[in-house]
Amino acid sequence: MSDHEQIASRIMGWLNKIFKGSSHKISEGQYQGKHEEEQVWNEPATNSAEAWSEFETEDIDRAIALSLLEEEEKGKNVVETVSHLEEDEQLARALQESMNLGSPPPAPRSGNSGNVPNGNTYHQPIPFPFLTGFRICAGCNTEIGHGRFLSCMGAVWHPECFHCHACNQPISDYEFSMSGNYPYHKACYKEHYHPKCDVCKTFIPTNAAGLIEYRAHPFWIQKYCPAHEHDGTPRCCSCERMEPRDIKYISLDDGRRLCLECLDSSIMDTNECQPLYLDIKEFYEGLNMKVEQQVPLLLVERSALNEAMEGEKSGHHHMPETRGLCLSEEQTVSTILRRPKIGAGKILDMITEPYRLTRRCEVTAILILYGLPRLLTGSILAHELMHAWLRLQGYRTLSPEVEEGICQVLAHMWLESEIISGSGSNVASTSSSSSSSSSATLPKKGNRSPFEKKLGDFFKHQIESDTSPAYGDGFRMGNSAVLKYGLRRTLDHMKLTGTFPY
Repeated sequence: MSDHEQIASRIMGWLNKIFKGSSHKISEGQYQGKHEEEQVWNEPATNSAEAWSEFETEDIDRAIALSLLEEEEKGKNVVETVSHLEEDEQLARALQESMNLGSPPPAPRSGNSGNVPNGNTYHQPIPFPFLTGFRICAGCNTEIGHGRFLSCMGAVWHPECFHCHACNQPISDYEFSMSGNYPYHKACYKEHYHPKCDVCKTFIPTNAAGLIEYRAHPFWIQKYCPAHEHDGTPRCCSCERMEPRDIKYISLDDGRRLCLECLDSSIMDTNECQPLYLDIKEFYEGLNMKVEQQVPLLLVERSALNEAMEGEKSGHHHMPETRGLCLSEEQTVSTILRRPKIGAGKILDMITEPYRLTRRCEVTAILILYGLPRLLTGSILAHELMHAWLRLQGYRTLSPEVEEGICQVLAHMWLESEIISGSGSNVASTSSSSSSSSSATLPKKGNRSPFEKKLGDFFKHQIESDTSPAYGDGFRMGNSAVLKYGLRRTLDHMKLTGTFPY
C-alpha cells in the first residue's frame, strides 16, 4: 500500500471517529461551496477530540501537509469539482435518511396524460436541505439554492418558475401537457388545442377509439359534432352553415332558416328585386346577348313556385331544390307585394297579390324564391334569364346537360363579374368563363362586406363542385368550351348541333 493510500485509510478512520464520537447535532454542520473558491468545512464542536491519540494527530498533520504541498506544486488553490459535489450530495442524502427526514419520492417521469396529446407528468420535487448552487433554473436563469426544485423537460426549475405557457401561472399539478417545447396545465392545453363544436360550443367528444372526430363544412370549415347531422340542427338556406346554439336564425314562413349575415343582403319582395334585374340585363347586353322582349320578374314564396312548376308543361329540368323558374305557360302566380316585417326571429305580415301571366312570347315570366341574399338571388336570376334568352333565340333541341350547363356558366360569369367589379375590368378579360369578343366595362358597385365577398366565392364554389349530371357535369363541359372557343362560338355551335364544341 502506498503512502497516499495509507494516509487516506487513516483519514477515513479519523472521520468515522468524528461522526461516532461527536455529541453535536449534524444539522449544525455548515457546508460552504462556491465555484473557483476554496472549500471550507467548519468542524462541529466535539467532546471527544481530547481522546485522540498522539499518533492519530501526527497522521492528520502529515496528511494536511502533503495535501498543501501538492497544491502548492500545482500553483493553484483547491477547486471545487463536479465529483466533489456529487459526493457531497450523496453524503447529504445519507445524512438526511439517518435523521429520518423521509425518503424522497420517485424521480420525475413523463408519459401520456389521458386523451390529451403530448401529455407529460412529474412527481413532487425532492427537498434537499443543503445548498445546491451549481444548478441553474431554466426559468429565471439563476442558481437554485436551498429548498425544493423541479426536474423536468431535461432541466431544473424553481417551482415558481415552471409556468404554463397559456395562463403564465406556475404548474403545481401532478401532470402537465406540452405543445412543442412549451408546458401547459392540462385544462389550459385542452382549452387551446382541443377543438370545440361551432354549433353547441362544447368540446367535441372523442369516439370509441379515443380519437377526436368531427364534421366540417367543405367551404366554411365550420366544425361540429357528428351528432348534429342527425339531431335536427337547422342550416341556413343560403350559406348552408349549421345554426349555432347561441345565435338564432330567422325563420321564413315556408320553414327555411336564414342566418343573420345572409339576412343583411336578402331580397324580400318583387319591387326590391327590380334594380338587380336591370343590372343583370345590362350584363347580358355587355355580352351582346340583349333580351329584347319584356319578361316579367316576380319574387314568390316556395308554395307559389312549386305550384307554377307543376303547371309548366314543357318538362323543363329542375334542380332538386327549385329556387328559380323560367315560365313559358300562361298562369296566375301569387307574388310578394312588399318586404315583410321581421320580429321575434320570424317573418311577419307577408303581403302577396295574384299576378296574371299572359303569353306574349316564348317566355311568360321568371320566378325567383324570396328571402335569399343579393348575390344568390342574382346568380339564380342570371341562370333563368339564360333559359329565357335561349328560348327567345330559337334553341329548341338542347339536352338537359347542355342547356342547364350553359345557364350555370352564365350564372358563374355573373358572380365572378360582381366579385371583381371594383377593379373596373371588363367581362371578357377577367371572367374565367368568358372569352368572348365583348369589351363591355362592368359598372362599379358599392363596397361589400367581407362576408358578402366570401358569400360570392361560396356560390361560385357550389356551381363548380356540383356533382349532378345536368348542373355539375354540364357546367364543366360548357365552361371548358367557353374558355377554349369563346362564348359566341360556343353558342353558335350549340344552335347548329345541340352540343358543346370539343
